[in-house]
Amino acid sequence: MPQGEKSAYTDKQKRKAEHIEEGYEKRGVKKDEAERRAWATVNKDDGGGKKSGSGRGADTGHPAAHKGGEAGGTASAERPKADRSAAAKKAAATRKRNAEAQAG
Repeated sequence: MPQGEKSAYTDKQKRKAEHIEEGYEKRGVKKDEAERRAWATVNKDDGGGKKSGSGRGADTGHPAAHKGGEAGGTASAERPKADRSAAAKKAAATRKRNAEAQAG
C-alpha cells in the first residue's frame, strides 16, 4: 500500500478525519495542513487503519478528543487562597452585572 493511501481506514475513521479537517479549516489552517493534522489525530486516537486479527478491535485508551481538561485546575491550585478568592468575587460581580444588563 503506497504511503498516504487511505483504503485501510474504516468509514468511521474517514468521517472522523473529515470532521476534524473541517474544524481546522474553520480556524484558518490551510487545506493541506488541516488534512495532515486530521489524519495524525485519527492515527493517534485509533492507532492507524483497520488491522486484521483477533483482539484488534480493543479500546485504544484515551483518545485526544477526550483529553480536554485533564490538567485543568493545576495552575489555579498553586495560586494563594487570597488570589483565588479575589478572582471568584470578581467573577461573581461580573456575572451579576451581566445578568442585570441583560434583564434591563
